[in-house]
Amino acid sequence: MSCNSPSSGHTSNASDNNKENENGEKKEGPSMILFPSGPNAEFHNLTDQMKIGAVALTGSAAMGTIGHTVGLIDIAESDDSYFFRVSLPGVSRDEKDFSCNIEPDGTVLIKGITTTGEETICRHNQVFKMITHNSCPPGPFTTSFQLPGAVRVGNGDIFINFRSDGVLEILVKKVHYED
Repeated sequence: MSCNSPSSGHTSNASDNNKENENGEKKEGPSMILFPSGPNAEFHNLTDQMKIGAVALTGSAAMGTIGHTVGLIDIAESDDSYFFRVSLPGVSRDEKDFSCNIEPDGTVLIKGITTTGEETICRHNQVFKMITHNSCPPGPFTTSFQLPGAVRVGNGDIFINFRSDGVLEILVKKVHYED
């Protein structure tokens, strides 16, 4: 089993982990993170699976936090515009299920429907029962946030790209007040 370490940019084998290097320092290997909800059938199923094999996480994945990924926001600013992107994995891109409203004061309101997070999945003529549940549950959601300043909301002032990977990118022009 090999894994990439984002922080060091190298690949290491599991058998090389936790050995001392030439300076006598101990090397860090992959970390394993379990996300059980309690000692129930799901937990026992996970521990049984660990005997067969496990998922090793390193770098930023090992330090990650547990929580929903829908609605994570990055905001950037230039002289005349704001650019933001919102993580919306599993969100329907259909216009009847999704809306994004931007107010002149910079308030952004996003409404949609998540389509992942179900208990069972039918694919390739098989039925799969979910063992872990880290995706948002299916159904409607709303998220809102405030841009740092006022924006123009007319035609040609907003550029929207809802990417196929579930990332919504929007560039919106700032309001510039004359002195």
